[in-house]
Amino acid sequence: MAAWLEQFWTGIVGNFGDLSDGTAAGVVVGRVLLAAALGGALGYERERRGKPDGMRTHAVIALAAALFVLIPHRCGATTADLTRVVQGLAAGVGFLGAGAILKPSSDGAIHGLTSAASVYFTTAIGVGAGLGQGMSATVGTAIVLVILTFFPRIQRGVEAKLGIPPVTTSHPEPPQKS
Repeated sequence: MAAWLEQFWTGIVGNFGDLSDGTAAGVVVGRVLLAAALGGALGYERERRGKPDGMRTHAVIALAAALFVLIPHRCGATTADLTRVVQGLAAGVGFLGAGAILKPSSDGAIHGLTSAASVYFTTAIGVGAGLGQGMSATVGTAIVLVILTFFPRIQRGVEAKLGIPPVTTSHPEPPQKS
């Protein structure tokens, strides 16, 4: 029985053998933490604006995307294999975004396009971080944060200078049935 338990324990420990040294562990931890942090930064911006897709959602999406590419990459997947993984991620997250856009709206207006785009972009951040392209993922995140933060102000300023009335997103309430 002791030999069987030793074999059993060896089998359990073998499930964690993919991080055989400190460098490998540091690479994995660094990449997934970067993905989660960058995704969380985008989510924080959305949360600040009162959107339902906040820090946790974006951090988890970026982390998932990073692991979807990091694990096959570490297992020796070819570039073609990783390309298929990325294609699957893009399609899958596209469905998430469609759900954000198509949710029922009482005012009849289309809502959720920016949220869907930020979730989609968060996947790209995770892919970049997961494949070790940390600087690219960071620069992309910074650019998107600038777009999400400052473009609405710039748009309002330009429209004011040109005398264009601001677009209102609220619609009159539908008549109540008696």
